[in-house]
Amino acid sequence: MRQELMSLPKTLADDVAKNLVMVARLLDAEPEEAYAYSRVALRLASRVAAVREAAGFASYVTERYSEALTEFRASRRMTGLADLWPVMADCERGLGRPERALEMAGAPEVKQLDKAGQIEMRLVAAGARSDMEEFDAAVVTLECSELGSNSVQPWTARLRYAYADALIGAGRADEAREWFAKAAEADQDGSTNAAERLAQIDGIEFVDALDPDVEIDDEAQVETAGDTGDTEDDDTEFAEGDGEDYYEDDDEEDEEEGVVTPSDETKRD
Repeated sequence: MRQELMSLPKTLADDVAKNLVMVARLLDAEPEEAYAYSRVALRLASRVAAVREAAGFASYVTERYSEALTEFRASRRMTGLADLWPVMADCERGLGRPERALEMAGAPEVKQLDKAGQIEMRLVAAGARSDMEEFDAAVVTLECSELGSNSVQPWTARLRYAYADALIGAGRADEAREWFAKAAEADQDGSTNAAERLAQIDGIEFVDALDPDVEIDDEAQVETAGDTGDTEDDDTEFAEGDGEDYYEDDDEEDEEEGVVTPSDETKRD
């Protein structure tokens, strides 16, 4: 990002950088404020890929999926990288187009992703299957070597949680309980509510013991909110699709925005 901003006049680059810092700082806690800062950065430097990406994430977390998709597409065209492919597919889900998300899950771009990106793509594809009430297919999509690995990675808890949730949809509650427990065990940073889902299955109610408005029944099974209780790569393709066709509808939009792609520069030379 720093190198991209260096192409701007110094004063402008400083202003853009300040807005991007605020986007990153507020994205989780105050997403609407982050979105406002992203729009300022976008007005100042719409031809910078990092700005388009930041604006995309700010739109994504505030559920402005159409805007997010536009920004992610622009950033990808500028960089030629596939890193944003999973979140772009999830935007398609947010727009009510799970079938398009599945097409993207089978596109060549998925092979360009690192392991974390491929796991993210699995999660999106499984979510799309669930959106279409194809719960058995969602279960199969998530079955991979990383699911049962003893090595806990940043994606482990979310992968196990999604698998348990798909099992619930498929009517396999007993198996789901086991995987919610495994997700809770791996969830070291609270990225899921696996412990709460596990407690619901066991008929345990979570309450805040410090809340004066909460009446605790000594005879009921109650746990405080802080008590969590017990604690080979899969080559199956997600779907068939062609990533090259995904952008055909956006050429006119990019020309209007002034987005310059690597292929455009080649043609001009």
